[in-house]
Formats: sequence, structure tokens, C-alpha cells
Amino acid sequence: MPGLMLLWMAALLSVPCVGKTAWLSLRVQPYPVFEGDLLILQCRERKNAALSQVTFYRNRKFLHFSKDNQPLSMGAAMRNSSGRYSCSGQLTYKQSVGKHTSETVTVQVQELFPPPVLRAYPSHEVPEGSPVTLRCQTKLHSLRSAWRLFFSFHKEGHTLQDRGLHPELCIPAAQEGDSGLYWCEAALEHGWVQKRSPPLEVRVWAPVSRPRLSLRPTSLVVGELVEMLCEAEQGSPPILYSLRLNGDILRNHMAPHGGAASFLFPVVSQQDAGNYSCEAENAVSKETSKPGTLSVHGLRVLSAPNSSNWLVPWLPASLLGVMVIATALLVYFRPWRKTGPLPARNLPPAPDGEQHALYANVHYQKENDEACIYSVIHTIPEESED
Repeated sequence: MPGLMLLWMAALLSVPCVGKTAWLSLRVQPYPVFEGDLLILQCRERKNAALSQVTFYRNRKFLHFSKDNQPLSMGAAMRNSSGRYSCSGQLTYKQSVGKHTSETVTVQVQELFPPPVLRAYPSHEVPEGSPVTLRCQTKLHSLRSAWRLFFSFHKEGHTLQDRGLHPELCIPAAQEGDSGLYWCEAALEHGWVQKRSPPLEVRVWAPVSRPRLSLRPTSLVVGELVEMLCEAEQGSPPILYSLRLNGDILRNHMAPHGGAASFLFPVVSQQDAGNYSCEAENAVSKETSKPGTLSVHGLRVLSAPNSSNWLVPWLPASLLGVMVIATALLVYFRPWRKTGPLPARNLPPAPDGEQHALYANVHYQKENDEACIYSVIHTIPEESED
């Protein structure tokens, strides 16, 4: 009886326990892992047991199944390949079969090289005709320094220099048309890892040409307006225009998109006369125009009228005024009484036996004839008192 008990306990010890992790382990290659490394996962059994029906997990989620426990190739490792990995499988040891899970392994994919930064030398703003060097700057990790990086340069969607080992692009004599947004890309030889730089704006400034100053008019009197037009035909904007009188700055005008600047102001005194000039300035140059002279006279005096410059202009207006007045008087005084005899009137007796005088006007007019007025005078004798 004691012998049977010992045999049974030995059999229990020889069968692997389900859920124990000592029988499986997850191997990650290479270690440490960098971007671009070929990442391989392998679930390994211990104590010479047979392993099958292997399942791989990442962050406790299903990743891959292998019936006969083949290594899992994850391809080129990327930063998002980082995570917590494990595996499980069916383990057969002698005549016992059980399900086992490995311990979790944390995989942290390290950065092979930081994103490149594009820089311009001597500056990203240069005058026209100057040399410019664009340099794509980054560096491999010290543990992968034997690897090689390839660089390419681009401008606004166009490739200027395809992949090469040289991290610089040279522009021997930059022109205004070379202005724009540039970026570079650094990549491994097979393109497994490629990173792009932020854009860099390169500005090539064309110097301003000598401006031209125009005065409109060049001679005037106090109180009139004068316009001064200043224009530099060449030069990268923005351009600052300054108007000067005898060397002193009077006004400034900023032209953000280039073109001309107009200065319009009234002449307030004879002190506004003198030599005017304008100055054009941008980021790389400054030029001054040739001077222009403005003559200012005193206030304008009206000349006295004479027979030639007063009578002739006013004569038509005077005649028209006389005709209007005459027509108004004619309409106002025209009689409108109807034609026919006047009605009789009973007048009071005149004193001292005098006769009363009766006056009457008769207005008569035929169609299309001029009007006629007839006057009739009658006397009425005094009535006797009987």
C-alpha cells in the first residue's frame, strides 16, 4: 500500500500543471529593438516538451496562430510595434498534454534616428545672387551607427535631389525664383524607415531698383493739391517708400506687394516748395530717386474785369434776365375783365349843381387780333327838385 502511494505521487509530479508559466517562454529578437530591425517572436518550450497550437498575443489581444510553432516574423519594427507580447500553446510531455501560457515580455522599439531638420546656410533669407546650402541634419543611434542613411531634397512637391548619401543641397547663385518651401527626407537604404523634416521657407530677396519720382504738377499755388508718385520697378516686396523734402522725411508708405506709392497732400505755404526725393527700401537694399523740384507761388488773385473779359460773358445772361422780367410784368398787368357795357350806378348828387362824370373802359379782342381798349365818358345832369 505505501508503495502504490509513492508511485501515484511521482506520476503527479511528472505531469506539467496547467496555467504554470515555467514551461513556456517568449523570445524576442533582436534585443534591444530599433526601428527598421527585423522583429521575430518565437514561443519556446522547456524540459524538452513538444509544443503545438501556438497563439501569439500583443497587449492581450490575438495577434497570430501557428499550428506547428513556427517563429512569427513581424517585419521591420516601427515605433508603433512597441507593446506587451506573450504566447500560449499546447504542451506535450511524455504522455501528458496541457495548455500553457508564457510570461509577458515588454518590447520597446527604440528610435533609430530623430526626424531630420532642414537648415539653410548662411541664412534662409539671402540677397539674389548669393550661394545657399541646404543641410538635412539627423544622426543614427550609436548602436546602429554602422547603418547608412540616404537623403533627398524637395521643393513644393518637386524632387530636387533624389536619395543619396550626401546630406546637403547647394544652390550656387540663388535667384528670386528659388524662393519657396523646402523639405528633406532621411531613409534607410531599403526604405524601411523614412522620416521627413518640417518645411523650411527660403526667401531670396531681389534688391530694389532706383525709384522714379513724378510730381503732378511741378508748379502750383498755395491751397492746391500736389501728387507725388514714387515707384521702384524691381525689388522683392514688401517695399517701404519714404518721401523726403530737402533731405528730411515727410511721409512713409508700405507697399506689401510691391508697386508704386502715391503721396497726395495740399500745399499749405510756400515752405512746401523745394527739392523732393523718394527712397525705396526692402530687406536687402535701399535706393534713392533723383530729386524733383516743386515751385509754390502765393495765393491766386482774381483779375479786375474789363470790356473784353466781363461784358462778353455776361451779355447773354443779362438779355435773358430782361426778357424774363418783361414777360412777368406783361402777365401780371394784363386785364382779364369780360367784354360788355358797365352796369348803371346810382350816384349821389354832386354838390352845387355839378354833373357827375362817369368813366368806363371797354375791352374788346377778336381771335388772333390784338386787344383794344375803348374809353367812354358820360356826364349825368343833376335832377331838378319839384
